[in-house]
Amino acid sequence: MTITDIQAGQSLPELAVPITASAIVAGAIATDDFEDVHHDKAAAQGKGVPDIFMNILTTNGFVQRYVSDWCGSAARIAAVDIKLGAPNFVGDTMTFTGEVAQVEGSRVAVKVRGRNRIGDHVVATVNLDFGSAQ
Repeated sequence: MTITDIQAGQSLPELAVPITASAIVAGAIATDDFEDVHHDKAAAQGKGVPDIFMNILTTNGFVQRYVSDWCGSAARIAAVDIKLGAPNFVGDTMTFTGEVAQVEGSRVAVKVRGRNRIGDHVVATVNLDFGSAQ
């Protein structure tokens, strides 16, 4: 993909990500997040939630994967602005959608939304730079 292939308003393909205990725990371990709510169901339930839930760094990784899968190696992720909402619990499916919000020179802003059965898990803007990718 090149910058000339992209237009404001263009939709990214939908991506459904099953939320498993393995994904939640692996993401927490990989990001050095040892909070018990990310790996211990009894501890999570003791804090009033039904099961372990995904941490923000794992969510950020999924957001970046979603956009990178779309644009490929033609662009570099320059910045990510992320806002969390409803937690991702074991058994959920997070469905990503996205839209190109702005194209300016070699820069592209992509709006991303990841929803689960409760509502929006994540809303983000990913800024891409097509001029500095290697």
